[in-house]
Formats: sequence, structure tokens, C-alpha cells
Amino acid sequence: MDYRVLGRTGVKISCLCLGTDNFADPTPEDEAAHILNRALDAGINLVDTGDVYADGEGERIIGRTLKANGRRDQVIIATKVDHGKRRPGYSLDDPDLFGPNDHGHSRLNIIRACENSLRRLQTDHIDLYQVHRPSPDIPADEILSALNDLVRQGKVRYVGCSTHPAWAVMEAVMVSELKGYARYVCEQPPYNLLDRRIENELIPMCQAHGLGVITWAPMAMGVLAGRYSDPNSYPKKSRAELRGGFYADRVTARGIEVGRRFSKLAEEAGLTAAQLAILWTKDQPGITAPLIGPRTVEQLEPLLPVKDMSLDDSLRVACDELVPPGNVVANFHNTADWMKMRVSEVGTQ
Repeated sequence: MDYRVLGRTGVKISCLCLGTDNFADPTPEDEAAHILNRALDAGINLVDTGDVYADGEGERIIGRTLKANGRRDQVIIATKVDHGKRRPGYSLDDPDLFGPNDHGHSRLNIIRACENSLRRLQTDHIDLYQVHRPSPDIPADEILSALNDLVRQGKVRYVGCSTHPAWAVMEAVMVSELKGYARYVCEQPPYNLLDRRIENELIPMCQAHGLGVITWAPMAMGVLAGRYSDPNSYPKKSRAELRGGFYADRVTARGIEVGRRFSKLAEEAGLTAAQLAILWTKDQPGITAPLIGPRTVEQLEPLLPVKDMSLDDSLRVACDELVPPGNVVANFHNTADWMKMRVSEVGTQ
């Protein structure tokens, strides 16, 4: 396993990290525990989750599994405090689900959410605590001062953010520098061959200021792996079929066409499309590690050899011809209100 330094921390994380958004939704606990244990056996040392994943059940599964296997100290646990419920069907305006202070990144909610995550994870500290989506109505110093207190209390080791615009990450870095707060060590954006927009500003900014970049959706939700053939008809148990909403909106005609051509490139290179999608992301400039989020152990196994692969220059060029650097054919920032794009760029749904 290749281990890469996370930002300026000196902490080394595996070049592939485990994403757990499928845990309990739909992966049952016994299978999720099997996935986690197999990933650790393979050398993966960062496990990413969030307080809204399966309404906290993802964190509980990780906590129970690490308690059972006694490997907590081998794992960098990364979790998130969410801006609000993001699953299709939830509404922050529903008074039966949410009170006025049950979401967002106020000091009140950040500290409460951290305490809840610690209980669910059955640990005394979170290694990497990330602000999930921006809260534009809350000043950066309110958010960062709360995170700083959690670090000083020993409840959190490092802080970062997820799916933030480059300017907001830069603002947070500067506020931390000015006020002596704990500094963001990484950003976690969506990134794959179908949506390369972070190459325009976010990645150069992170490289210039020493932030790691841990990415999600390297397989473009299975579109690059050839899982979808019709933007209006979804395979059973796919995310678009199970969750609908913004997940389904990411499946576009243009993305599927790129996926078909991408699969041919992978076949010619002796790889599966899923392997090439992850390899491409892993070896892009400025990327610390992609998250892989298998639903089963059978899906995990063929992805693990990617840790020992390197992207060939000819393959890199061929991929650039499918979707040029900085461009987009499917919108994986569609839960980020700040990222705007013209409908013509997405293609026909």
C-alpha cells in the first residue's frame, strides 16, 4: 500500500480510503463489518463516514466493528457534521423531523453533533472532523472557533471540510491563520472523469496552501463502470434506483456515452472500468486519495489491486480526450448550491 501525507499534518493515509455511505443503506451490518475488516487487512487506514449516513447507523456500525476487532488505534476515523439532511425526501422545513437548531454549523450544533458522533463511534476522539457542505449564513469564525475548541479538548485531532468552493476553503484557512484556530487540513469534493471542475480552482488552491484532497464518487456512481445504459431506466439496487432524487440526476446521456467509451479503454488496458476509474482519480495531480465505497465484499476485492497500480501516460491522454481537464458532462456537485452550471453542459437527462 502506498501511503501519502495528508496536507501539512505529517499523517500518512492509504492511497485508497474506505467510504461507508452504503453501510446500513443498503448494506447490512454483517456485510459492512466484513468490508471494513477486509479493507483494514489490505492496508487501508482511513475510514470515512458522516453523521447523516443512514441517520447515524453508519457510525454505529463502525464503532461496533472496531470495538469487536480491537483495531481502533489502526484506523483514522473521518466523520462529518452535516449542514442538513441530504437524502431525497427529507426537508429541513419539516417540524416533525427537525427543530430550528438541529442542523447547520452553529457552535451549538457542531459541539452537539460531535458528542453524538463520539457516542455512536464508541471512541474518545475523532481523527478527522469535517464540515459537510458550506453554511453560507454562518460566519467562518463561528464554525472554526467551535472546531478549535473541540481540538483543544482532545475530542478531535484534525479538522477539514467537504464539498466547499475554493474561496470558502481559502477564507477558512485565512481566518484560522489570523486567529490562531485549528486549520483545515483537507477538503473532500466529488471528483471523477465526468466532473472535473475542481481542477480549475480547488486543486490548485489546495496545492498552493498545503491541503490534502480526499475525493468521493471516483466511479461516478457506477456510470464509469458501465452500470447504466439508459438515463431514464436504472439497474436494480443502483443508487439511482434506490435513492432517486439528486442521485438519479447524475445519470445523464452524455455521461453514459463517455462511460461506454471509457469501458473500451479499460478493456484494452486489461482493467475493469471500475479499476481504471479509481486509478485515474488516485493518480491525478493534487489528489491525496479517493474514497471507494463498495456495497459488498465482492465489489471491494477487485478494487484493492489498484493500490499497487500506476496510471500510464497514454491512458491519461486518452481519458483527457473523453472529457478535457476542468470540464464536466454530469453534475456531481448537484447538492452544492454554490456550484452553478448551464443545462447544456449536463446534457439530456
